[in-house]
Amino acid sequence: MAITARTSPTKKAPPRQRADTWRTRRARWDLKLSPYAFISPFFILFAAFGLYPLIWTAWMSLHRVELSNPDQMTWLGLKNFTDLLSDSHFWNAFTNTFTIGVISTVPQLLIALGLAHILNYKLRGRTFFRIAVLTPYATSVAASAIVFAQLFGRDYGFINWLLSFVGVDNIDFTNSKWPAQIAISVIVIWRWTGYNALIYLAAMQAIPQDLYESAAMDGASRWQQFWNVTIPGLRPTIVFTVIVSTIGASQLFGEPMLFGGGGSPEQGGADNQYQTLAMYFFERGFTDQHLGRAAAVAWAMFLLIVVFVAINTLLARRARSAN
Repeated sequence: MAITARTSPTKKAPPRQRADTWRTRRARWDLKLSPYAFISPFFILFAAFGLYPLIWTAWMSLHRVELSNPDQMTWLGLKNFTDLLSDSHFWNAFTNTFTIGVISTVPQLLIALGLAHILNYKLRGRTFFRIAVLTPYATSVAASAIVFAQLFGRDYGFINWLLSFVGVDNIDFTNSKWPAQIAISVIVIWRWTGYNALIYLAAMQAIPQDLYESAAMDGASRWQQFWNVTIPGLRPTIVFTVIVSTIGASQLFGEPMLFGGGGSPEQGGADNQYQTLAMYFFERGFTDQHLGRAAAVAWAMFLLIVVFVAINTLLARRARSAN
């Protein structure tokens, strides 16, 4: 006689238990996916306005593209880049960018460091002074460049008027190479020193006061405290400001463009004596209407920035390891 096993039917989970299981699963998904959802707007915007233009510019740099007909592209390969390397105007713009960057960045950061050190003391009205040093940064580039162009005027400029008291003849800042580059550097220094000073000030206030008290008990002077306590504590911030200033110097455009005034300001003077890479890019793309060459210039600027940042980072790591 065959015995048949009886199987009980599968019991379904109660509705409340199924709801709890769904809530648990949803909470697990929420815990895993929420961070990506929060940061996704940045990556979406970066892909749309950063990554895509970068890739499209690289593709355009390999073609002949004219501003009058941007839809027609002729394949050239690396010809735009080889022409760029043999162009004396490109190397002139590169040299001008480097020299203006050095004579504007180094004094700017040194002055900012000194201002931050002074503002770090308990001064009367220090809030006012902290706001005052940021005022030039809030001023537009156009206003700053136009005012300083008047100050550095050849015939009626205030700077030449001051120099006349020490026996210096009128200097043609606009049509001379080094005077023009120094004048443009002064504009950059005036605009960005306060911004960097506040960055240094914020970093100084994060340094523990115990270090200064210990140094004072050991007999260290104010200068020794600044050099042995403040500077090491500011090293990461200094590296950051150097990198940001290097990037800004390589993209310098508004100040020299407006300082030149009439004529063809994108040329950077009659002899291109203060034409920067950004101005050279503008001239190739919008004056000569060669978008392919301009794209090659843009990529050359990008690669130069990467090289400069890599050098700064390497030097900072070596200095950190040496200490």
